Amino acid sequence: MANINLKGRDFLKLLDFTPDEIGYLLDLAADLKKKKKAGIPHATHQGKNVALIFEKTSTRTRCSFEVAARDLGMGATYLDPSGSQIGRKESIADTARVLGSMFDGIEYRGFGQEIVETLAKYAKVPVWNGLTDEFHPTQILADFLTVRERFGTLKGKKLVYYGDARFNMGNSLMVGCAKMGLHFVACSPEAYRPASDLVDTCKKIAAETGATIEFESDPIKAAKGADAIYTDVWVSMGEPVEVWDERVKALAPYQVNASVMKAAGKDAIFLHCLPAYHDKNTAIGREMCERFGRDAMEVTDEVFESSASLVFEEAENRMHTIKAVMAATL
Repeated sequence: MANINLKGRDFLKLLDFTPDEIGYLLDLAADLKKKKKAGIPHATHQGKNVALIFEKTSTRTRCSFEVAARDLGMGATYLDPSGSQIGRKESIADTARVLGSMFDGIEYRGFGQEIVETLAKYAKVPVWNGLTDEFHPTQILADFLTVRERFGTLKGKKLVYYGDARFNMGNSLMVGCAKMGLHFVACSPEAYRPASDLVDTCKKIAAETGATIEFESDPIKAAKGADAIYTDVWVSMGEPVEVWDERVKALAPYQVNASVMKAAGKDAIFLHCLPAYHDKNTAIGREMCERFGRDAMEVTDEVFESSASLVFEEAENRMHTIKAVMAATL
């Protein structure tokens, strides 16, 4: 692995890291994954403790941080919306200073990017972004590890994101692809594309790395030659139920289905950050499918359960990449 030192660094967004640093984290994650699979202990951070702040709950992110922390020999304290006064009785800055005096690292999953940035400013210990409205950097590391495991490399691979590209997943995939030299395509209606200032930033990065940033409204055209097809739920946690009407109407043509995968080619993989509304086996999935007369939302069950789907390998890789982030920065 490269001789890179990230000790004491925050992990807030991929824009803060060089391609070599991102590559180092992926290499470290791959090494830690091998050790985990081989049963080789790697409790390199015994005696340390981390705080996990979850203003938005999550199965994968919480489990990834907790298991990764235990594997590294650390204690982890989970703070959900009912277990923390952050932003209500205590300011973000004050919370950061209190937790920073007790813990060796702090994870935050919640709302605006400015919250995790403020935590990092005042905590004086590494702060990790578990998800904000704008960015989801730990997810991208898991995605890229999955792509690299399948194809052996990232550079030059074509990744197409279908759906609403205005928020954390569209933003972060675009940034990650720009940094690591991939061909990124956001396939969505024009009104659902990333902000122009971030697009401009990513295009400048792409000019240095050999990446390509594109936008396409035709789902089949976008899929041509794709190595990875990616989508996410159309309505995110915390958004009002009324948003479903607008999103389903706008994004229904951008569902990932057999036609999209066929256009991509036989070697293309399917990725999704989960949870996914690919059937009616969840309360929300059933309610919305019945409400709109659909069998699935952003991806069909046929694609989700196909041999092209690496969503569960991708979900497992959340833990290995998060472990790498904590091990590298503590």
